[in-house]
Amino acid sequence: MAVQIAPSILSADFARLAEAADAVSAADWLHVDVMDNHFVPNLTIGLPVVESLLAATRLPIDCHLMINDPDRWAPAYAEAGAKSVTFHVEAAHAPIRLARELRGKGARAGMALKPATPVEPYEDLLGELDMLLVMTVEPGFGGQKFLDVCLPKIRRCRELIGRHGLDLWLQVDGGVSAETIERCAEAGADVFVAGSAVFGADDPSRVVEELRRMAQSAGSA
Repeated sequence: MAVQIAPSILSADFARLAEAADAVSAADWLHVDVMDNHFVPNLTIGLPVVESLLAATRLPIDCHLMINDPDRWAPAYAEAGAKSVTFHVEAAHAPIRLARELRGKGARAGMALKPATPVEPYEDLLGELDMLLVMTVEPGFGGQKFLDVCLPKIRRCRELIGRHGLDLWLQVDGGVSAETIERCAEAGADVFVAGSAVFGADDPSRVVEELRRMAQSAGSA
């Protein structure tokens, strides 16, 4: 599938989120990190801010829920209009049921894996998903250094997707930049979340286009 870039507003100015969304209008998605200070040691934004963003941007919203009890809370993000909602399998009680509920409410269902969480135990439920997210840093904070140790897992995920003939997007999130995106694309990722690399630049839109070009080149090599 085509490369997709999803800038993360975790690295944007929270007082100017609508402007931040406008600055990356060339992106495919706007990635929103929701953290509850329980599943991860950080507190960011929740449903009311997501609803405000939905009204302020034409970009589809990709919500990454780093929260406890996503079975209870995740469906509301789909109901609000988020086009993609990703929950952490480490926090979900019934991931298949949750994925089906998200899809039923009109969102793409994503499942995230922390760096130390293997994909193999979840092979049989991949067909219930629209996207698999491999975290390439420990979730909770932006600006962290990319963990190269996650590259073999990205490759294994791509192999499993191919083995089962699935139309499943493979997203990476954490430390994605011009220095790391090619390695991720070569390993098999096709959706890329970049935060500080985009919003820390003078021209975020230009960085989005450059990251897309690099990933496309590496993925087709």
